[in-house]
Amino acid sequence: MNRSRSSQPPVTRMTRSAGSRHIEPSEKLDCGPGPYGKQRRKQTDSALAQDLSQMRVSGQGGLNTSPSASAVKSSSRGGLASVARLVKLGRCKNVVVVAGAGISTASGIPDFRTPGTGLYANLERYNIPYPEAIFNIDYFSNDPQPFFSLAKALYPGSHRPNYIHYFIRMLHRNGLLLRVYTQNIDGLEKLCGIPDDKLVEAHGSFATAACHLCYTAYPAEEAKQAIMNDKVPLCTFCAATVKPDVVFFGEDLPQKYFLNTQDFPKADLLIIMGTSLQIEPFASLVNTVRSTVPRLLLNRHAVGPFQKVPLRRADHMELGDLEETVRRFAEMLGWNDDIEELMRSQETLILPTLMSSPLSVSDQTSCQSRGSPDGTETSRAVGQRAAGSGSEETDSETDSKSSASSSQST
Repeated sequence: MNRSRSSQPPVTRMTRSAGSRHIEPSEKLDCGPGPYGKQRRKQTDSALAQDLSQMRVSGQGGLNTSPSASAVKSSSRGGLASVARLVKLGRCKNVVVVAGAGISTASGIPDFRTPGTGLYANLERYNIPYPEAIFNIDYFSNDPQPFFSLAKALYPGSHRPNYIHYFIRMLHRNGLLLRVYTQNIDGLEKLCGIPDDKLVEAHGSFATAACHLCYTAYPAEEAKQAIMNDKVPLCTFCAATVKPDVVFFGEDLPQKYFLNTQDFPKADLLIIMGTSLQIEPFASLVNTVRSTVPRLLLNRHAVGPFQKVPLRRADHMELGDLEETVRRFAEMLGWNDDIEELMRSQETLILPTLMSSPLSVSDQTSCQSRGSPDGTETSRAVGQRAAGSGSEETDSETDSKSSASSSQST
């Protein structure tokens, strides 16, 4: 992330904000002439609208016209099947995924806002004035310890990707993923094998570090070692506190974030997973797709525009346990076996990294839940390393071909 203010053009400068707003666009975005101009869009929108109008029925077989909350839940029950059918029909070739902390809870990382168990709740012992203060740069300057405590729980290397991450990877492998925009700083999207060119870490990452005052670069691994040992890394130039390049409130978003101006108008399916949609400007991204583009919310609770009753015509949501919901979605698409195989083959690559890092209690629980209680799944993955290397090479080739075909289609 380029942290120099002077190097970023004013027209593309945007900062992270704790405020929340949800604005529905009045009309479709005009991308101008070309392959994604108005003429082609009319054809695509018309076809999608026709499919959705045929499938927008409740589980009882009737149209959903009641504005009650129960009607919204009823109408959303067929959402997975409806969207799965669009994907299988080839209607969705440019899928954008918007993801939040909820996709990592199955990996043993708590989300931020769940009362009692969320990361914010676990920071109460620091007596911070309000939860988001740990991402306030002024508060960090005076007391970096609350953020460093959070960083220890999120640093890449001690958690493993879960089924949800590999579902996103499968979207890429099948040539359907245009981009995944994540609020997460845990690095699990990258660890599961999603290519860098398909990933936008909107709130930064731990991959680099710098002085929070003068922005002098600092070795990321040295910063990690200091933080893990409850020490404060200091800038060698001005002696101010060093922090990983995680975007704090009021700081500039990474330049890669601005790919959204190209991606969202081009998307023909938006999947929103595991996010409260409370942090701007990230939260408003979901409102920048065309009005006829299907938006599928997979979450524990209705958030953002999905709280409105009734839902927008092209909107679907499936509420409940996210990993279980994504697994059902994969089964409808016929992808479950491929995802399971992908997880096993990828395990041989990431296991050595995980074994070199101390696992937290939540990680050990997550590892046991994925395999059998005695750890035979992990042992089997290690034993298959030699045999799995060939399949992983094939998978890498498939990913490369999918990426190439995807770039050609865009």
